[in-house]
Amino acid sequence: MASRSVGAAHGGAAGTKAESERSMSSASEGRGSASTSTAGRRPPTSSTSSPPRILVADDQPDVLQALRLLLKNQGFMADAVTSPAAILSALEQKDYDVLLMDLNYTRDTTSGNEGLDLLNHLRTQDPHLSVVVMTAWGSVQGAVEAVKRGAKDYIEKPWDNDRLVATLMTQTELCRALRRTERLEGENRMLRREGQPDLVCESRAMAQVNELVDRVAPSNANVLITGEHGTGKEVVARRIHAQSGRADAPLVTVNVGGIAEDMFDSELFGLARSGEAAVDRVGCFEMADGGTLFLDEVSTMPLAQQAKLLRVLQSGELQRTGSPKTRRVDVRVFCATNTDIHKEVSEGRFREDLLYRLNTVEITVPSLRERRDDVPVLARSFLRDQAERYNSPVKDFSPDALNALLEHPWPGNVRELEHAVERAVLMAEADEVGVADLGLRQPNSGLPVLETMTLNAAEKVLIQKALRRCDGNVTQAAGVLGVSRSALYRRLQRHGI
Repeated sequence: MASRSVGAAHGGAAGTKAESERSMSSASEGRGSASTSTAGRRPPTSSTSSPPRILVADDQPDVLQALRLLLKNQGFMADAVTSPAAILSALEQKDYDVLLMDLNYTRDTTSGNEGLDLLNHLRTQDPHLSVVVMTAWGSVQGAVEAVKRGAKDYIEKPWDNDRLVATLMTQTELCRALRRTERLEGENRMLRREGQPDLVCESRAMAQVNELVDRVAPSNANVLITGEHGTGKEVVARRIHAQSGRADAPLVTVNVGGIAEDMFDSELFGLARSGEAAVDRVGCFEMADGGTLFLDEVSTMPLAQQAKLLRVLQSGELQRTGSPKTRRVDVRVFCATNTDIHKEVSEGRFREDLLYRLNTVEITVPSLRERRDDVPVLARSFLRDQAERYNSPVKDFSPDALNALLEHPWPGNVRELEHAVERAVLMAEADEVGVADLGLRQPNSGLPVLETMTLNAAEKVLIQKALRRCDGNVTQAAGVLGVSRSALYRRLQRHGI
């Protein structure tokens, strides 16, 4: 037999709302074998870890009792209230998965306005609460209006037990999934904040950089970051991205100087391959769609590639190599360079119109020599990180070691300092780093004689000399050393320069 509560038939006429609901609830209470395929069943299965929590609201005590008995038998936890004010009060005191509520609370009222008005408040009070409305005087129009105002479903009186239970279970799952998603998103936001790259600093020079980062991050402006090798330009870029409205989208980093000229188009814009089994290659611009693209060492880009980059920045459109199809991308661009890019423009090696597209805001990261106040705080920060990484008992620097750090010229800037601290953590035999553990060249001892150095150490010295002679210009230094630009970049990464 069907599981419908058989009090008031759908086609029967009832004199008043109260009479209809008394008839319906009485039959529901005494339904026995006639009304329930649900009677005696096991509680419905659910992926939830605790019984569904239901708040039932109706102005008829008999209806409330019938629903509470049904829900209890089906494994639900149910509380009952009799007015809109009581609904709001109950929701302030407890969290419920589903609110099962009547639309009418005043005797002989059938408009449903009381319940509909309440839905507006409920949506702002708890946007994830699943609301299921019920009424003996329902209509399709009333149900549609209720859903428009935030209800997830509706039940007509007299209700069908199976449908009611199934609806409440579905809405419980929905509510818990939404709350779980909100909680995870909150945790992810917190983790992102905790995982934001730290601009560790106490100096006035870096305070100005921090101020610029905070000011420009919320915008969509392109940013040009300048500074010597190893000053932390990528850290600045990551910090801006993490504080931007694109933080949930990817930050794609590309070392422009390390891309061979014949691979530039496919790396940045993608490659369309032919053949049945061929798979297209997605370029960096498409990978960064909706997020941020960080182009490191942008000044090393050949003029022909600069023109292609400019077209994409101007139009927001690109074509994969070998494909006529145009694709739109929404990408914020950060660029970094260690050269005087304005000098590159004046000497014809970098397009002026491209520079205007890239440097809406320009941030210059000072060298470590210009921010010596930051050396102790940076060194101690690196020491904590490396000691944890290597499970080392080292806790601090000796006074002599700290003085050595302050006196060192740091041609490799923050990156060189980080590598020196990492070495010291590995070399230290006590819980304090000594001068010898740092392995720093004494300021007045002069450069080691090449004949006494290993091939690897001599290569590093020669690269550093070439970079100083060329004012940090990697392309020119590569020419002086007789290697390609990409080959020099690989050596810079290997030596930590």
